[in-house]
Amino acid sequence: MTEHSATAPLICLASASPRRRELLHQLGIAHCVAAGDVDESERPGEAPRDYVLRLARAKAEAMAGDPAARGLPVLGADTAVVLDGVILGKPADAADSRRMLSLLAGREHQVLSAVALAYRNRCEARWSVSKVRFAPLSEADMDRYVASGEASGKAGGYAIQGLAAAFIEHLAGSYSGVMGLPLYETSLLLADAGIAAKSARQL
Repeated sequence: MTEHSATAPLICLASASPRRRELLHQLGIAHCVAAGDVDESERPGEAPRDYVLRLARAKAEAMAGDPAARGLPVLGADTAVVLDGVILGKPADAADSRRMLSLLAGREHQVLSAVALAYRNRCEARWSVSKVRFAPLSEADMDRYVASGEASGKAGGYAIQGLAAAFIEHLAGSYSGVMGLPLYETSLLLADAGIAAKSARQL
């Protein structure tokens, strides 16, 4: 568990993702980090939307009541890259990263991102969907990206905030959601729980 701010934390983030920590910091929400282990396997016949919502809730609920969460509301999140109704998970290796890039190249896919907040014996969740279109990619483009190592551990085998930004022709939806934490939906959940994100007027 690590502190992300010198200010007393308002919530516990149930994620070890540095991207989610940065995005939550962008909202001005001081937080601590305490992530548990959650089985991320898909269930037979489970729709992608149901999958991300289930995992976001599971991650939040797994830490709710855990001493590491300090009795704070717990925020969980999950993101999935979906192509033709099929979830592209985190690549197993370089060859799998290359396979995913070749599937995404020159096509539009969806990124579903869910966020859940466990507090006061309840767990509320919201989700967002974004459409991302990749430009056609050459063999050299894909080889260089895979060699960079950036795809490792990323849903769908790419990071929009990194080198893969050069592949994206069009984005309709939430940039932060594609990164892994939809800030609009997150701020609504926090507001419902009485936790105010820092507004532009307060900066």
